[in-house]
Amino acid sequence: MAEPGFWDDSAAAQKLIDATNILKDKLESYESLKNHADDLQVALELIQEEPDSDMEADFDQKLDELQKDMQAYELTQLLSGEYDSHNAILEFHPGAGGTESQDWGSMLLRMYTRWADQHGFTVETEDYQPGEEAGIKSVTIMIKGHNAYGLLRSEKGVHRLVRISPFDSAGRRHTSFCSVDVMPELDNSINIEIRPEDLRVDVFRSSGAGGQHINKTSSAVRITHLPTGIVTSSQAQRSQLQNRETAMNMLKAKLYQREQEEQAKKAAAIKGEQLDIGWGSQIRSYVFYPYTMVKDHRTKYETSNIKGVMDGDLDPFIYAYLQWQLSQKNPE
Repeated sequence: MAEPGFWDDSAAAQKLIDATNILKDKLESYESLKNHADDLQVALELIQEEPDSDMEADFDQKLDELQKDMQAYELTQLLSGEYDSHNAILEFHPGAGGTESQDWGSMLLRMYTRWADQHGFTVETEDYQPGEEAGIKSVTIMIKGHNAYGLLRSEKGVHRLVRISPFDSAGRRHTSFCSVDVMPELDNSINIEIRPEDLRVDVFRSSGAGGQHINKTSSAVRITHLPTGIVTSSQAQRSQLQNRETAMNMLKAKLYQREQEEQAKKAAAIKGEQLDIGWGSQIRSYVFYPYTMVKDHRTKYETSNIKGVMDGDLDPFIYAYLQWQLSQKNPE
């Protein structure tokens, strides 16, 4: 950074600075944890020599704080994927079931928005299609923050809800599904070849929440990748050009993810393994009735605190997934 010409390429310079800051934060976090642990060790020795109830209470409180900080630090160390540090793109697609499933989609959207707020991440709505009566038809959001994708990749899959439907006058129990697709935001360093003739680009008027430009101009963009049938759209930006760029970036992320999944399937086939990567697989159940429970079907982690989960308390599920994924890679 001290070398002449460092700022000649401002984008590359900023990228290096960001990477340096991440490493500094990692080192400072480790040193802080070590100092905290050393201080507690000294306090423990003092308590053992001369018991004191006030000191013991203070020790227990600081030990709880250290354990929480340790788990948060360990969580970041489990993020070793190539794009774990990137922003995350989340797509919500309610399943069959009309208003009930669309309402479930909006509940999941709220859950992830609250989780992001609790972690100091920002949420940008890229595309929003409201339901006719309630909920959503589909939504695409960007969650921006360091390690957003690494933390949220555990959420990719189908989420199942069981509850007494507020939309059923007979008060019957309903089961609803909503798929959540999670992709990393890719930068320009990732080379994804997309031929112009393979694209169909449609423009339309934006709908849903937005600024004064909403519904006044055809600024929203929908891009269809003809060979794969993948569709991305953006209506959050103020200009058609910006929305096209956003939709193209999301298309690149989807094509990259598709290629990675194909490679994983081939590797699994060679090993003779049954590998289900598809986002159509059910990963988690949220039961509101006749009992309360949220259970992850991969890690087997579960909790009865369904209100906390719906308010964004997802870290235990994320931590369990990363530990489970590590065990899958290293069975011994």
